[in-house]
Formats: sequence, structure tokens, C-alpha cells
Amino acid sequence: MKLEADWLTRPATQALCAALEGAGFHALFVGGCVRDGIIGRSVSDIDIATDARPERVMGVTQAAGMKPVPTGIDHGTVTVVAGGFPHEVTTFRRDVETDGRRAVVAFSERVEEDAERRDFTINALYADARGQVLDPLGQGLPDLEARRVRFIGDPRDRIEEDYLRILRFFRFHAHYADPAGGLDAEGLAACAGMAEGLDGLSRERVGAEMVKLLSAPDPAPAVAAMTQAGILARVLPGADATALPVLVHLEGQHGLSPDPVRRLALIGGENATDALRLSKSQASCIANRRARIGDVAGAGALGYPLGDQAGRDVVLLRAALFGTGVTQADLDAVAHGAAQTLPIRAADLQAKGLSGPALGEALRAAEARWIASGFTLTKPDLLA
Repeated sequence: MKLEADWLTRPATQALCAALEGAGFHALFVGGCVRDGIIGRSVSDIDIATDARPERVMGVTQAAGMKPVPTGIDHGTVTVVAGGFPHEVTTFRRDVETDGRRAVVAFSERVEEDAERRDFTINALYADARGQVLDPLGQGLPDLEARRVRFIGDPRDRIEEDYLRILRFFRFHAHYADPAGGLDAEGLAACAGMAEGLDGLSRERVGAEMVKLLSAPDPAPAVAAMTQAGILARVLPGADATALPVLVHLEGQHGLSPDPVRRLALIGGENATDALRLSKSQASCIANRRARIGDVAGAGALGYPLGDQAGRDVVLLRAALFGTGVTQADLDAVAHGAAQTLPIRAADLQAKGLSGPALGEALRAAEARWIASGFTLTKPDLLA
């Protein structure tokens, strides 16, 4: 198979490969750029595997007028900036020792050993500078074609190398697998049986994986499998994803892009902010939406204080949780409410002799009347 992609023919990228090959080394694109390039998805990160040691990568690329940066040189990785584009160049490696969070690696000269240490078969695909695809293990291409996510070799061995691979298994299923095919039984059993290892991971790593999982077009089948395996409760105690398929359906019905924050607001959980080390912005958005789910205010009345996006999310969350529909009129009402501005100000009431607590009470009462009118009351109406 030959890979054809715009990033592959970029002059600076080709020049980097030519520099390594000209010095007698391999230069093989690997992982996500090859996988996504084959299936026609956009590619943002370029990873290159080579038999050149990191010091040689630094020397060869610098001599070629590029900028090598030793971002992870102890683990064999050099970031080479060529033509303004970063390329992660990593020496072939094999794992020597692991503790479930990080691995001690040794450099290798064999691409087969480099492939064997990767997580899933679809991530062990390589391509040379001409676009010729290499599948050292002979499993990546068939699995990618079948939309199947499988660990390389024994799933338990791969998980022991890094327990985050448990969550990656579900994330990659959500993004790449055929939902009708279900999850790989051997991989799922290993994930369920080794879930305790997730406790030793940093919450930041766990949170980043959950956000990536919930960014998939339809993560519901993968999250349901996580729930059944006891993994969702382990990483996010108290979470309930029962209504997630309904929310995904509503999003698709109204042409809305996947939003992990909206979906996290739906499934909830005990102290999700700490459990997943969410950013302050993410935590605020989730709390804001969950606080209004039980509010009886109409769609327009939600849009006015919350804004279009948050108000729309609350409408969707209510519908998913309570089994009600969402019409375009509902979403239009949210947008209409979000665009409104209260026609009176405190100064208008001060001119009528109001001050102190009475002023605040009168302003709130006028605002409530205005909202209840569907934003139709005018300034004279409110001051009458």
C-alpha cells in the first residue's frame, strides 16, 4: 500500500527524511500520522522513527540547516523543526523495564522491536518517505481496514507497561472502531481485570484521556463498556452515562459538534474537577450547566443569563436526562434570550426615588417581569 497525503510531500519534511537517509539511516513515519493518513483524516503531528541514535539525529539535522531540540533525548526523542514545522524524531526502542506508568527503554536497530512495544496494532504502522506503508507485525493494516482496535500481543503485557492504555483502549475504540463489531473481548477482559492499576496514574493523565474519549463523535458504546467493566466508576465515582446515547443523538439531530464538557456535565460524578484534574474553565462550565438542569425556566429565560452556548447545553441536557425532545424553536429561543439586554438600569429607578435594598429589589422584580413577558416589555412598561 502507498500512502498519499499532503503532509508527506511537504518539502521540509522530505528534506528531513533525505538528511537521515543520506547519512545511512532509516526515516520512517509512524503511528498516528500514518494511521490517519491511510483513512483520510487530518494529521497535525508528524512522528518519525529511525535507527539513528539521538545524538546522530541532532548532528545530521543541524548540519542540514534544521533546528533540532532535545525534548526527550534520554528516551530517544528529538524535535526537529524544519521549514517551521516540528517533527518528533525518535530512535527505534524496546522496553527493558516498566512500572505501569513509565518505561525504561533501550535503543534498537530493528523496526520490528520498535513496533512490538507500541500499544495497538493500528498504531504500529510505518511509511517511508515515498509513502510505502510498512506493517512489521502484519496486523495493523487488516485491523485498520476492519475498524478493529486490538492490543499488540498479550493485552496484559501492554497494559502492565502503562496502565493508561486501559483508557486509551476505550478512547481508540470510540474514535476508530466499528461500533457494530463490539470491543475486542481479550482486550476488554484484560482492562477489567487490571483496572486497579489506574489508581496509580496521575489525575492529569486520566483526565486528558477522558476528555479525548468524550470528544469522539459517538463515545456512548465505549463508555457503556467502561461502565460494565467497572472502569468508569473507578476513574469518576458516581458518574452515570445512561443518558449519553440520547445526548449524542440530540447533538447529531441538531448538527452540533461533540463537546466533552457538555458530555461531562451530563454524566456527572463525585468531584469530577479533582478526579480528572479539570481546568478552572472546564470545571466552571460543568458546574454552571449542572446547576440549571433542574431549573424550570424556559429556553429563552436560560439563554438570557447563561448565553447561547451554555443555555443550549442546558436544554440538551434536560432533554437527554428527562426524555423530552428538543426542537429548533427551543434552540432559537435560547439564542433570542442570549441576545437580549434589560431595557432599564439602576439609574432609571434611582430617578424614581429608589435607593438601597429597595432599589435592588425593584430592579430584580422588573427583570423578572421582563423575562416572563418573553422580553417584550419596553422601558416605559417597566417603569410604569
